[in-house]
Amino acid sequence: MTTKEGLYIYGEVLFDHFPDGSRVLGGAPFNVAWHLRAFGQAPQLISRVGDDPEGAEVRSAMRDWGLSSKSLQTDAVHPTGRVTVTFQGGEPGYDIVPDCAYDHIAEVSLPRCNLLYHGTLAARFPTSVGTLRQLRNSAPRSVFIDVNLRSPWWQETLVKEFLRGADWVKLNSDELALLTGVTASSGSARAFLHHYQLQGLLVTKGAKGAELFLPDGQHLRVVPSPDIHPVDTVGAGDAFAAVILLGLLQEWPMALALERAQQFAAAVVGCRGATVSEPDFYRVFSQNWQLDG
Repeated sequence: MTTKEGLYIYGEVLFDHFPDGSRVLGGAPFNVAWHLRAFGQAPQLISRVGDDPEGAEVRSAMRDWGLSSKSLQTDAVHPTGRVTVTFQGGEPGYDIVPDCAYDHIAEVSLPRCNLLYHGTLAARFPTSVGTLRQLRNSAPRSVFIDVNLRSPWWQETLVKEFLRGADWVKLNSDELALLTGVTASSGSARAFLHHYQLQGLLVTKGAKGAELFLPDGQHLRVVPSPDIHPVDTVGAGDAFAAVILLGLLQEWPMALALERAQQFAAAVVGCRGATVSEPDFYRVFSQNWQLDG
């Protein structure tokens, strides 16, 4: 799956507002698309922003980064997405404002995609749910779901509907426990993998790293270096997911993709915000990974 075309990223675009008054453009799908563009891919971000100054700022940032905005819709009624981020014990908390533009993503007409990435947050209002169903029903070659269970903005039946027919799933230990009803473990992860007939299940564990479960019985682990000094952890999972997607597109061995995903996520948490606007930050990784641009 080495083609750069047909890579669709569906979901929210929003601004994270921090306690010090600063704000950072983000949203997991936006962050993933941003990283992939920096690594020479051509993701098509399918989302929606308001007809407001923040929506214009999103478009400007995408244009400057070389990220296509042809599937970024404008909403004349609903505002650009917003999240208020707080920290307790070093862990981020999120107040996710409802009824924003990304909750109303209209159906799109696009060629069949090779790889569709989507989360679960932009599936809380009927319009965006319907559009996601349309994309899923268009028979993408591969589907990667990045689970993001933010109470009260998720419905178990809906999340499980989208898990059926997925190929790759990423979630954290707490989300695995919520969706299985039992304490997260290797056994519950394997049962989840086989129940949904996945090609791979990624379970992230924050500072403890991540695990990858594969249907052939492989169980791969990666642990962060102890000398990492995080500035903030917002977007670490998005950085991790982006490099796993890159590995799938580049057909890297999964053990290598896992190591590189952890390496990149560790670098991102050393920066404020979930993305980096300096091309040189990404160029070091591109050169080390021998990406073809």
